[in-house]
Parts: sequence; C-alpha cells; structure tokens
Amino acid sequence: MAPMLLLADIGGTTTRLARAGADGLPFDVRIETNDSYASLDDLVGAYLAGLGGARPTLGAFAVAAPVDGEDVRLTNRNWRFSRTAFAGAMGLAELAVVNDFVALAHAVPLLKREDLIEVGAGRAAPGEPMLVCGPGTGLGTAVLLPRPEGNIVLASEAGHMRLGAVTTDEARVIAHLVRDLGPVAVEHVLSGQGLVRLHRILTGESLTTHGIIKAAVHGQRSERETCDVFLRLLGRVLGDLALAFDARGGVYVAGGIGRAMAHMFADSPFRAAFDDHPPYTDRLTLMPVHVVMHATPGLLGAGQVGRALLAKHAAAG
Repeated sequence: MAPMLLLADIGGTTTRLARAGADGLPFDVRIETNDSYASLDDLVGAYLAGLGGARPTLGAFAVAAPVDGEDVRLTNRNWRFSRTAFAGAMGLAELAVVNDFVALAHAVPLLKREDLIEVGAGRAAPGEPMLVCGPGTGLGTAVLLPRPEGNIVLASEAGHMRLGAVTTDEARVIAHLVRDLGPVAVEHVLSGQGLVRLHRILTGESLTTHGIIKAAVHGQRSERETCDVFLRLLGRVLGDLALAFDARGGVYVAGGIGRAMAHMFADSPFRAAFDDHPPYTDRLTLMPVHVVMHATPGLLGAGQVGRALLAKHAAAG
C-alpha cells in the first residue's frame, strides 16, 4: 500500500488537517477551531479516529511558531509538543515540522491565477526572492529563493520587529500601545487582535475582528477608516521587508486577515504606502503584490514538505 501523509496547518486560532498521497496534494480536509479541543493531541487524534481507508504513516505539520528543534511551542497559544513523541503517539514513523509561513512559501509556486488577487501593477523577475507575509493571529513572514535544484525557504520572525510611526494618527496609536503594552511590535497592530486594538484606539469602540471587517466591507465609515489605517501600516511594513529581501520575485500577502480584507486593498492606502520608500519607490513599484485567496495554502505547502519526507523514506528503502 502506498504511504499516506498526515498534514496539519496549526495556527493560534484554527487548525487545518488533511491527508495526502505521493503528490502531496491535500484531501479529506477538515478545519477545526482550537478552542474546541483541550490539546493538540485531542484535535489530531479526533481527526485520525474519523478517517476511513489508509491511515497516514508520515506527517508534515506547519505551525505558527519558530521551529528550532525537537520541542515546539506555539507563539500565540499555550500548546506545545515534542516532535518525536507526538509522532509516536499518532502512529507516525516520522513527523516533519516547519513554521507556518515556511509552508506558505512552499505553496506559492503551486498557486494558480484564480488563487490570487493582484494589488497594483508590477512584473515578477524570474529567479528572484519572493516575500510571503501576512496578518492572522500574528504576523507571519518567510522568503522563497527559487533555485533550479530545489527552492530554498528562509524562516523569519519579522512580525516581532518594532513598529514605528510616520503620521500623527499612527503616533497616537503607538503612544496608546506603549502605555498598554510597553515596546510595540509590528504584530501588536498587524494581526487580528491588533485590528481590534487599532479600532478601539481610533474610535473608542470594542468590536471583534470579524465585526470590524464585515462592517467595513458593507461601507460603515469608522470601520472602513480603521481598515484603511491598518492596510496603510501593512503596506509600509511589507515595503520595508520587500526592500530588506529585494523581493523582485513578488510579494504574497497570506493569512486569514489578508484574505478577509482582499477586496479592500485596491481602494486603500496599501499600495501607495508599500511603494513610498524613497529613494527606492520606483524599485518597489515594479514588484508585483498579490493577496492569496486559496482557502488552505498552508496545507498545500505542508504537502510539499511531506513529499520530501516521502522521498527520503523511499530512498532509505
């Protein structure tokens, strides 16, 4: 029987699971709310218990956390696991674990035109670095370096860089956040909870992330203004990162918040803020920016990581 992969994309709020065969393409996809389970063991165990047919023998997980060794701790959720022990508990011969945005970067070459919304103009330079970045529970970042012998992906924790202000309204936001949180990181604003903080500071109203975006999409003025400030800051930070990595291969905005806001990007200050980095405005204007609309790109990327694991085990005989 052909070996089967267990795939998971484990975020701070939601986990996506699937199986895959030798092609690494996910099927039997299930999306679970993390709060519905006491632990990751319970969540993955429930998925496996509900499967029919071939049971996975190898696994590839994408996690919203740095992955530095055997022990993994999620950044924005009190879940942790040991890679080898968890694999054994789930009946897997081996488990590969990568950062969630590393997985997203692996997915980018598989995305189709219908999976993307272009923001502004630009043309990708073949073979040049590609930046994958986006807000969700936190702000994730990775860089894809296309290579003929196989793509290289660099992990990053750029969401924890310090956030600065350019305009007076941004300075007011940061002053509030310094008072409440101390030093302000990028993802204190550019994340789901960051959008909630931003709206509270700008309007005095407490709404959920979903409530703010839904109201903005339906034309509510104060919520749309909050989203415009959010997208302006996102554009500036992504422009910074695009310069840092010289991302002439393109910039891909992934994550649940980016996908929910996708149709606001064109009429927002996002692209102007992305480009406005003198003396390199012209260089940034040439970089294409896309919002990723694929429902489960993290699973696509985990599948590619899993393919490499399958190849390793096949070679070992």
